[in-house]
Amino acid sequence: MAKSSVKPISHPFLLLLVLIAHTAMMVLVVLSFGVDAEVIKLAAAVLSADLVGSVILQIIHREACTVDTVLLLITGMSTIYQSCFGGLEFDVKHFAFCMASFVMCQISYAVTRNPYRAEKLKPLWYTLFFILVFCILFLTGSRGIWIDLGFITIQPSEFVKPVFVLICASSIHTQLKKSEIAGFHFVPDNLMLLLCTVVIAGLQWWCRDLGSLPTFIAAAGCAMLLRFCYLREKVSLRLIVFLAACGVGVAIFAWKLAPGYVQERLHSDIWADMSSTGYQQVKALTAIAEGGWFGKGVGNGTLIHVAAARTDIVFSTICEEWGLFTGMMTVVLVLFLPGAILTVPPRSYYHSGLALGVAAVFIVQMALNIFGSCNLIPFTGVTIPFISQGGSSMLASGILAGFLKAAQAPVLTDRQTQKGGK
Repeated sequence: MAKSSVKPISHPFLLLLVLIAHTAMMVLVVLSFGVDAEVIKLAAAVLSADLVGSVILQIIHREACTVDTVLLLITGMSTIYQSCFGGLEFDVKHFAFCMASFVMCQISYAVTRNPYRAEKLKPLWYTLFFILVFCILFLTGSRGIWIDLGFITIQPSEFVKPVFVLICASSIHTQLKKSEIAGFHFVPDNLMLLLCTVVIAGLQWWCRDLGSLPTFIAAAGCAMLLRFCYLREKVSLRLIVFLAACGVGVAIFAWKLAPGYVQERLHSDIWADMSSTGYQQVKALTAIAEGGWFGKGVGNGTLIHVAAARTDIVFSTICEEWGLFTGMMTVVLVLFLPGAILTVPPRSYYHSGLALGVAAVFIVQMALNIFGSCNLIPFTGVTIPFISQGGSSMLASGILAGFLKAAQAPVLTDRQTQKGGK
């Protein structure tokens, strides 16, 4: 068994940083609302989660705790944000999903920390992928994306993301397994990845929800690029030009044949139609401008009365009340989650694929949300991982964070592969 030689980062020091950050935020909350029952409940929940989470991690002696600590920091901040928008009311549901995402992170870490075992489970990932596709097609209603169980709603498309990242991850051993049909050589694993990508594109069109498609395409593109790098394939300039031309052609084709609602978003002028298609973006931009660098004050925002203020345009809601500086720092922290992998680089090609896939999902998804809110691109309606309100999104993001943790603290136990020098 091979173990990481990297020493674990001091838990007490990291906990202290998290406690300082959350305490500073709670001081601002107290200055705005005073000390009452809701403030006490919010502070007790957030600070207790920090302490309990740190104690648990210390007891189980994780080899790397950077991802866990950043996750505790982000989810605590998210709970404070969501509980203070437009007034103070402890968001119990959001806090519960934050804690559930932390648990999902530990579960997905346990499943994927051994890359050889995770690779052997790939048939299960394909099965889960097509089960989720079936659920979206037949259980969400008329071309929808939600399953309404009455007491709770589930968005299966969010869980497609971690499963798709698992499909994107590969190893040198898998890439060496080539098949041949009619003189055409191919890697079955790569062909399945392309098939799943096509299925997702068709599914997004069928659901009339193309906003998440760039996220999946980015993850698939990074996976294919990394697979070329695995074997150090020589790619001719002619092939590069051909692939680039094909990409441009597909983009133009998609642009011209996009559904009507997409065409409307692509060509709409939000300032000329502030009461209809441009309403949310105009309000979001106005809120950012009114908030300035340091915000209007915790709970003093008005954007909360606009639809999707807690989800699709949550960045603008944060900027209005907490300021653009705080909003940008929040973005940096979310980006640091996949960036934390650089502190302990992956020790297997499979984990490199996992980490790159998660980074693609988090970065592209957050860029779509923020750029859409700021009218730099058409409004997509995707969420910011861990910051936006939403149960399915929060749980799926927790699973993805577990992949990062597995890449940072892997367990390698395949002795036969190790003897082969792979």
